[in-house]
Amino acid sequence: MTHPLRAPLQDGARALGLALADGQIDRLLAYLDLLAKWNKVYNLTAVRDPAEMLTHHLLDSLAVVAPLRRQTQGRPIRLLDVGSGGGLPGVVIAICCPEMAVACVDTVAKKAAFIQQAAGALGLPNLRGLHARVEAVAERFDVIASRAFATLADFTAWSAGALAEGGVWMAMKGKHPADELAALPPSIDVFHVEQLAVPGLDAERCLIWLRPLLSFP
Repeated sequence: MTHPLRAPLQDGARALGLALADGQIDRLLAYLDLLAKWNKVYNLTAVRDPAEMLTHHLLDSLAVVAPLRRQTQGRPIRLLDVGSGGGLPGVVIAICCPEMAVACVDTVAKKAAFIQQAAGALGLPNLRGLHARVEAVAERFDVIASRAFATLADFTAWSAGALAEGGVWMAMKGKHPADELAALPPSIDVFHVEQLAVPGLDAERCLIWLRPLLSFP
């Protein structure tokens, strides 16, 4: 039996310029079902309706895949999703970009456990969950991502210790965060801001790319 959300997911992915394999579509739908199932017990997301979860979560996260690929140019990078919750956008990125090693960090143990469960259930060896505060993460990552996690100043300050040399931050935001951008310290370079159009979602979305400015003695 065909999944009721298969066609709208395929249409949405095409609208975002993504050529996803059938197996990736299958995994995205299986992830959506897993999220809905665990949500009944662990409150991973406030969105409950499956069709709404498709637009607000899956397609919203899929909207960053093409920009991320343009940034990484197919390199096998390490990505950290901060305050990942139920794995958005981390799990979606892991499904669509098998060349990327994705870690989803959250301070809530149940959410990190869900990511581990999803990695096993969906057959994603490039995905893992971390139960920690991002300030305590000792590993280094090429891209550190967040989706409505904190202010840009807090996001970059808290996760700076996990950023690899030459690494960048990718922050998913709603409306253009002019106030947050103005509050950033001079040591942070905002090198690109792009508007995102999410199929079926009548709301503003943008992607903020940042990096630390090199300091010279």
